Amino acid sequence: MEILYSFGNGLLVALEPANLMYCFVGVFLGTFIGVLPGIGSMAAISMILPLTFYLEPTSALVMIAGVYYGAEYGGSIASILMNIPGTPSSSITCIDGYPMARDGRAGVALFASAIASFGGGIMGMIIMAILAPALAQLALNFGPTEYFAVILLGLVAASAVSNGSPIKGIAMVAAGLMFGTVGVDITTGAERFTMGIPELRDGVHLVIVAMGLFGVGELIVSIRANARGEHDNEIDYANFYPSKAEWKSMIAPIFRGSGIGSFFGALPGTGQTVASAVAYAIEKKVSPNRAKFGKGAIEGVAIPEAANNSATQTAFIPTLTLGVPGSASMALVIGALMMYGIVPGPRLLVDHADLFWGLVASFLIGNVLLLILNIPLIGLWVKLLKIPYRYMYPTIIVLICVGVYSLNNNVFDVWLTLVFGWVGYLMRLFKFEPAPFLIGFVLGPMMEEQLRRAMLLSRGDATVFLTRPISGTLIVITALLLVYAFYSAIRQRRTSKTIPSTSET
Repeated sequence: MEILYSFGNGLLVALEPANLMYCFVGVFLGTFIGVLPGIGSMAAISMILPLTFYLEPTSALVMIAGVYYGAEYGGSIASILMNIPGTPSSSITCIDGYPMARDGRAGVALFASAIASFGGGIMGMIIMAILAPALAQLALNFGPTEYFAVILLGLVAASAVSNGSPIKGIAMVAAGLMFGTVGVDITTGAERFTMGIPELRDGVHLVIVAMGLFGVGELIVSIRANARGEHDNEIDYANFYPSKAEWKSMIAPIFRGSGIGSFFGALPGTGQTVASAVAYAIEKKVSPNRAKFGKGAIEGVAIPEAANNSATQTAFIPTLTLGVPGSASMALVIGALMMYGIVPGPRLLVDHADLFWGLVASFLIGNVLLLILNIPLIGLWVKLLKIPYRYMYPTIIVLICVGVYSLNNNVFDVWLTLVFGWVGYLMRLFKFEPAPFLIGFVLGPMMEEQLRRAMLLSRGDATVFLTRPISGTLIVITALLLVYAFYSAIRQRRTSKTIPSTSET
């Protein structure tokens, strides 16, 4: 009852005309910026932060939060329509969203994305309202060993993202891990695999890899397909809504994605990209429709979007209750709070209850505004696909180059993106899928960092990963997944060998 009372008071704060207006402005600008490739939520918040200097603290935080989750939703639009991740976390949405668009079902994919984002956002808000103190305490119990075990589980699950051979999936994960080691070693300060190129000292940015593999790579494939006279299916503009069977198949993934995203969002240092990647990998293991994943499964659109948006909401839990930013974007939120003389931490819920609960209630309003704002625009977004290819391709390349160049104002990043584009094209040519590579690239550096911390704290004792309850349980689950994967591969190979002999008899 106390939570309902507090939430009710927060709703009154969020519904004040000024806060309502700033919430709308935030989600609108966030969506618009999120559609632009490579910009991302951090850049969006950075652009909007100077405008909040003259606002009340609650209004400023509501507006910043609206920009944050609005940008995360907007990133899925470019992912689905053009296979260009608007934000790093929306790169997972490309895997099934773009095939749906190529099959003439872009409207259905966008509608599913909107509904899943709304469901994930609302679930994240509810979890934040009810479990904020408990989740904050759980996050405190996660040390380097637990983080390492979680990431290792995600990497093993990532091999399931590949639709081809499990060996190819593991190879792509390993390749992603190797590319993630490029740059300066965070512990020793030594350069690794930079080949003497100064621009590689800071490593390869995730946006460059995602833009190259998914955006430029798919563009090369599309140009060659159209040069050979191949054309995509016609788009059915009359039907933008999922069928009854698709509605039914989305319910469980949205709940699963929301739960996974809420968990990872509450863990400092993980964020939406990790949540989306792990949720997608797990869903492909448990879904009855797993064979269609990567070819246009609506569940493959729903679960990363639900995980992404629920993680966006619960990312505020460690930021506000512990004062620990879960991501660079959340660091900007802490900076905005300190600018107003508000110190984030356990006392925030007591000393600034109106601000905390007003922000939580604004999540409900903001997600409803996103739904109202974007569903009517689905037809407009889909019409982008009617633009002739001779205009579409140069425009996409320009958007990619501008988005990548804006990262560091460096032309080298543009050339590197084009290189990854050709790598992505070669992957498709030889039936290697880029999704496991991307997940390995995202999770690898984080796993290395946590492994080193754990070994330093344990003074080189590797058994610490098994003796701690949480990490030990996660490693056992990972081992069981590996055993199951090898068993499935052997059984599949034996089945493929017996089918020809049976047909001959």
